[in-house]
Amino acid sequence: MAKAESLNEKSRVLLKMLVEQYIQAGQPIASKSLADSANVTVSPATVRNIMSDLEDLGYVSSPHTSAGRVPTALGYRFFVDTLVKVDPLDTYDLASLNRSLDPDLSSQELIESASGLLSEFTRMAGLVTLPKRDQVTLRHVEFLSLDSNRVLVILVLDDHEVQNRVIYTQQAYSEIQLREAANFINQHFTGEQLGNIRGRLVSSMRLDRESMDSLMQTTLEVADKAFNQEETSDFVVKGQENLLATNQALDDIRQLFQAISMKGEILHLLDKCMDTEGVQLFIGQESGYEVLDECSVVTSPYHVDGELVGVLGVIGPTRMAYERVIPIVDATARLLGAALDTQRR
Repeated sequence: MAKAESLNEKSRVLLKMLVEQYIQAGQPIASKSLADSANVTVSPATVRNIMSDLEDLGYVSSPHTSAGRVPTALGYRFFVDTLVKVDPLDTYDLASLNRSLDPDLSSQELIESASGLLSEFTRMAGLVTLPKRDQVTLRHVEFLSLDSNRVLVILVLDDHEVQNRVIYTQQAYSEIQLREAANFINQHFTGEQLGNIRGRLVSSMRLDRESMDSLMQTTLEVADKAFNQEETSDFVVKGQENLLATNQALDDIRQLFQAISMKGEILHLLDKCMDTEGVQLFIGQESGYEVLDECSVVTSPYHVDGELVGVLGVIGPTRMAYERVIPIVDATARLLGAALDTQRR
């Protein structure tokens, strides 16, 4: 297959027009439609020849039910990388996003809002992963004895969000022991990131395990278990119903809904995006997951205190307005990170 750079100016102009018309209309584009466009200065015969060449090169294809052509994943990729100009989000939309991502909301509410905004602005499914647990800071912890060796852990996090979990200890502890352990942690570790608390506390105490008093032993075990729950990264999705409005086959939509509900493949793809800065696009088979072969995924990581903590983006048909979707995803990532940053100050 020829390299993209080998496309001459006429081929590039016609490919750009075909992609833009197909994104707008959703129907295969005939050579005659391109030839009749005001911006085309070559003959209809030349247009047909160029379209044939583009098909041979893999940039467009001809559905068997139509004489027109549609872009392939390769065509979309060349369009996005070379032909389309992506401008920053306009001031009005930026202000609208900023108002909706209010730092006074809890982190969970901000994630929900960001996912909904992505869906609303793009008319596709919006996805936002929850911030990595290790980046969340502790405001307060309480330990309450349940029955036998079960302890209820109440975590108050940096954004005033309260989370509860039950841990199982090797022995039963009294309310006094658990209260003393919680007081110790609150005194020494309030404001610390959860990922750091367990490591610092457990490593320091284990150095002198033999001489530890009862308080230290209690604190060690409950802290080891309370801050050691490796939660699977999860995400919030909004606007799945928008996918029903696309012209994708019903079976493709059904598979995509199943993938989103099962979350596994989508999460793996989003996790891969944590390794790269900036907006990333996966067009068709580029994602590596068959269920997304007829879709495009546009993602961007978001940061808190300069650290990458999550990823957001949209899933939709390959026939999407990339020049609008890309700046929306980019701006939402930056504004979500800024709102989460403000919460911690």
